[in-house]
Amino acid sequence: MQLNENTIQVLRNFAGINSNLVINEGNELKTIAEAKNVYATVKVPDTFSSTIGIYDLNELLKVLDLVDSPNFDTQETHAIISDGSGRSKVKYHFTDVEHLTTPTKTPKLPEEWEVKFTLDQNTIQRIRSAAGALGHKELCITPDSSGVVMLTVCESENKTSNTFSIEVPGEYEEGESFEFYLHIDNLRKIFSTTYEVNISSKLISFFQSTDQQIPIEYLIALEKNSKYGE
Repeated sequence: MQLNENTIQVLRNFAGINSNLVINEGNELKTIAEAKNVYATVKVPDTFSSTIGIYDLNELLKVLDLVDSPNFDTQETHAIISDGSGRSKVKYHFTDVEHLTTPTKTPKLPEEWEVKFTLDQNTIQRIRSAAGALGHKELCITPDSSGVVMLTVCESENKTSNTFSIEVPGEYEEGESFEFYLHIDNLRKIFSTTYEVNISSKLISFFQSTDQQIPIEYLIALEKNSKYGE
């Protein structure tokens, strides 16, 4: 089959989460970070006919870049990756899935989400840029007096550090206090698109893409210094 460009873009994103990848039969791809703090799942346009183990996803992506419009022909132990003309071919061997880090079960979502907000692509880029400029590693999520959600790039252990803040539309119980922290490095792992974000006091966040072309979802653990209702 000829790999869809959206599938390749998902593979590039997953490579930033974990270099290992197990592609199961069907069209749903899943991955989890080595630290178990980022989990991602998405349904791609392509359907795979068998289970594939990839040890170095970045290497596979480099192989795909060697050919135009890559065709991915799956064999029992390897794939033949060829260009549209069939003149160029790469034999790429799979890895035993038992040696790879992969999600063994689907994480259970909390029954309730205390905070919800919309995070668009432009806001994500501005947060990443601010974190780079200020040298900070945390994004603090707090309520604002006007009823919106405030996202602040900060350093929680240094209250006098410079900060960058931006408002986003959101929902939460009126009068409730919270101070949730996300590690910026984890925010760099998500695909650049628009998300509906849900946050639980159980220190987990759920990012759900609104892009129907790449309907990707992430579960990202919050930092342990997060607070709710205190």
